[in-house]
Amino acid sequence: MKNKMSPRYVAALGMFTALAYVSVIATKWIPNVSGFLSYEPKDALIVTAGFVYGPVACILISVLTSFIEMVTISNTGLYGFLMNVVSTLAFALPAACIYYKTRTKRNALIGLGVSVLSMVAVMILWNYIITPFYMGVSREQVAGMLIPVFLPFNLVKGGINASITLLIYKPIVTALRKTGLAEKKEDQKGKFQIGFILLSLALFVSFLLWFLVMIKVL
Repeated sequence: MKNKMSPRYVAALGMFTALAYVSVIATKWIPNVSGFLSYEPKDALIVTAGFVYGPVACILISVLTSFIEMVTISNTGLYGFLMNVVSTLAFALPAACIYYKTRTKRNALIGLGVSVLSMVAVMILWNYIITPFYMGVSREQVAGMLIPVFLPFNLVKGGINASITLLIYKPIVTALRKTGLAEKKEDQKGKFQIGFILLSLALFVSFLLWFLVMIKVL
């Protein structure tokens, strides 16, 4: 898709935006951590779009999805919208930038690892700056939650979404290529092998168990 604003490109962005939004609604039943931190799998879909279509797609889908959330199901207003966009882009952009040009399993793993660390670091800073405004608490209270609450939550959230991305990317990109919504070119250095899938599953289960513990403890 050399023409970035081609009908197929716009259709793909619309599809990923819809999937990301539906994923938010579908996981509303998951208990919050510390009463207000919610897990959403939309970042996995957005970074998958970035793997296929590049970093600009991540930006567009993130902003569109967060805006739709703000005007439909969110009660956090502009602060929530801002935090949503920043969190998603902190996760999606590094992986998309690293993987998009050179599509190898190694770059996928490196990119997602960098993304998890990026989101953890960025969200510690942004929670310190923004959370006092939209939650109506003191900055000292937020500072006391940065390491014991925000850091592990974002690390686990990023780990779960990174492992989901590894599991869903190949089936999604294959389907997109068959329907003409993505370029028909193979990822470099062969197919995702069974060992790679098992590693992704192991990471997913590990972070999921950690998340379940967090729900009960925090």
